[in-house]
Amino acid sequence: MAEDFRRPFFTIGHSTRSIEEMAELLRDAGAEIVVDVRKMPRSRANPQFNTDVLPQALEPWGIGYRHLAALGGLRGRERQWSASPNTLWRNRSFRNYADYA
Repeated sequence: MAEDFRRPFFTIGHSTRSIEEMAELLRDAGAEIVVDVRKMPRSRANPQFNTDVLPQALEPWGIGYRHLAALGGLRGRERQWSASPNTLWRNRSFRNYADYA
């Protein structure tokens, strides 16, 4: 029997949450797995969300982990685009993502 892919999915950003806070939010939403779409699944500021730590950290809550970089990744600026309308963003990566979105 084929899997039912009509199930809802949710997004969550780790922000500066602890693993416990994030896991509780995921559990409250009924999440069974985290699909990490970051191209580079690591964080200098929040190493608890690095790919070598996060899967084991989520295990006590019964939440799985899978990294699928192909679903996300970095958003570079397209050369053919005109000037960015999102100039309030000082961080180039955020501005590029806002332009992409």
